[in-house]
Amino acid sequence: MQISKYPDNQQLALLLQRPAIDQEDLSATVSQILRSVKTSGDEALRGFTARFDGVQLDRLEVNAEELATAESLLPNDLKAAIRLAAKNIETFHAAQREAVRQIETMPGVVCWRKSVGIERVGLYVPGGTAPLFSTVLMLGIPAQLAGCQEVVLCTPPAKDGSVHPAILFAAQVAGVHRIFKVGGAQAIGALAYGTETIPQVYKIFGPGNRYVTAAKLLVQQSGTPIDMPAGPSEVLVFADETCVPAFVAADLLSQAEHDVDSQVVFLTTSETVLQQVIDEVEKQVVTLPRQKMLRTALNHSVFLLLENQQVALEAINFYAPEHLILACENAEAFAEKVFNAGSVFLGNYTPEAAGDYASGTNHTLPTSGFARSYSGVSLDSFMKKITFQRISREGMAGIGPAIVTMARAEELEAHARAVAIRLDRMAHGLD
Repeated sequence: MQISKYPDNQQLALLLQRPAIDQEDLSATVSQILRSVKTSGDEALRGFTARFDGVQLDRLEVNAEELATAESLLPNDLKAAIRLAAKNIETFHAAQREAVRQIETMPGVVCWRKSVGIERVGLYVPGGTAPLFSTVLMLGIPAQLAGCQEVVLCTPPAKDGSVHPAILFAAQVAGVHRIFKVGGAQAIGALAYGTETIPQVYKIFGPGNRYVTAAKLLVQQSGTPIDMPAGPSEVLVFADETCVPAFVAADLLSQAEHDVDSQVVFLTTSETVLQQVIDEVEKQVVTLPRQKMLRTALNHSVFLLLENQQVALEAINFYAPEHLILACENAEAFAEKVFNAGSVFLGNYTPEAAGDYASGTNHTLPTSGFARSYSGVSLDSFMKKITFQRISREGMAGIGPAIVTMARAEELEAHARAVAIRLDRMAHGLD
């Protein structure tokens, strides 16, 4: 880990830089995969699945028998936990619904907005180093609440051609309609372009490795919207003397076990807390599995001792973390000054893991500094807003002359005439 005490502004900016990725080589590799999927469809998907996942599939779609078997393969406590998490996620996201409100902007001019679910959406759920069935809930439940008519899920198969039963069970709980055994950049291509088996979708959601992220960015350029740009998962923890160092270390390590590229940042204004947390990290890391991944992620982690809370606040807003944990006194008041973060966790008993799984908030969040301008996934992510307006004769009489004046000032006479013809008819007493 990188440890720095009282860095100046320039040093702080360098320490908080995210590792650079060779985008040119990455984009070239991913572009080739996408082109193959676009031109060869299912054949390309089977080839890439054999090459990258080590399994030759005859059938890409999960069938009814596999879905029925999944529930019987899971222990009851896990099924209960998934259902509890699903209930909390549904409760939180259902509260985001907006009632339709008709607004009379002036007499006779009524405007309103209606939310409509995107008809067909694609969800990507990584398999890789862990079966992220929690992501199925985070994406599938708001898609269902939004009224999306077709929800399609892609996830990489295991070596035996199966999909982890927890992913299949969660997909059924979340109301996913179809599931395909396809992973990586090729899955993003299939969702964006469609194949003989996988339908083309209108928007793609979900996290993934650098290849998946690059694929999402590339298909977005060619017309398929995505939830947000994303990179390696990240956490920033700010703690003071009121923290529990063992809790902080556990939170940092829970982030480090995501992937070798995971970003782990720790800030404190106390030298004692800094050392206590470092000691706890070293103490706990040896007790955990996934040692290689943890050690690699920790090698590029950053532990910083800062002068005061104001410097810490500036560092947080500069870094714009995906996850922000505030293990400090008056955490809620401090959080009011944070304007760049994906999701914020307040106090000693609010670990990031709660938001990852079951508190109800969504864990699909902007990374790589995109929290400066992007929100995490919400009910709105699966909906589009359509505006409506209705103008009566009275309304046209009031608003019409202004429209004619503005249209003619822009030298758009047809626009002006579309209104003037109505005003003229009204002036002659015609209906």
